[in-house]
Amino acid sequence: MPKIVCLSDTHNCNEEIIVPEGDILIHAGDATVRGTIPEITAFNKWFSGLPHQIKIFVAGNHDWLFETNNTNARTLLSSKIIYLQDSFVEIEGLKIYGSPWQPRFFDWAFNLMRGAELAEKWKLIPNDTDILITHGPPHGILDEVPRQYWIENTGCEELRKKVEEICPKVHIFGHIHCGYGQTEEFGVKFINASNCDEEYNPTQPPIVFDL
Repeated sequence: MPKIVCLSDTHNCNEEIIVPEGDILIHAGDATVRGTIPEITAFNKWFSGLPHQIKIFVAGNHDWLFETNNTNARTLLSSKIIYLQDSFVEIEGLKIYGSPWQPRFFDWAFNLMRGAELAEKWKLIPNDTDILITHGPPHGILDEVPRQYWIENTGCEELRKKVEEICPKVHIFGHIHCGYGQTEEFGVKFINASNCDEEYNPTQPPIVFDL
């Protein structure tokens, strides 16, 4: 069984993060802060240089160039990195699907309105997906953000419906730094792999699991 290492929301911290050994390395987005060419170039040098045999990357809302000039952004990535954007790859019999979209969050990249707009993106996810990678979480799962007087669940309702429908083995995401951790519901393993905390310090270690 492959050992899978999960990263997300590294925000240019790169070499500050101790990445465990494994077979498949997955990054669920927000590799950068502003998504500039120098930032993506630095991320590529670090990520592609890690020793894991398979490396998969899905962009996040900070990785601007992947939305504004996707072709250019992809050319900055090494051939050692598999970039997924509403697409999948099959590795060792596992179908792995990745998508960068999330509910509108200020004026960042890959924003869509809750409801029908996001539901159209999630319809693209194959029903036989084994590992699902999205930048943002599904509603009510590792998505809590504390407000002054209440806790807000910030994840996508339509994404949760899709995940409950297809029940992948694992759903990996980030985006909500304070939601870091893992849990299991309705037979699905959920991982919020955000490495940076709320202050954008890389205090949350990569999460590793065997599949």
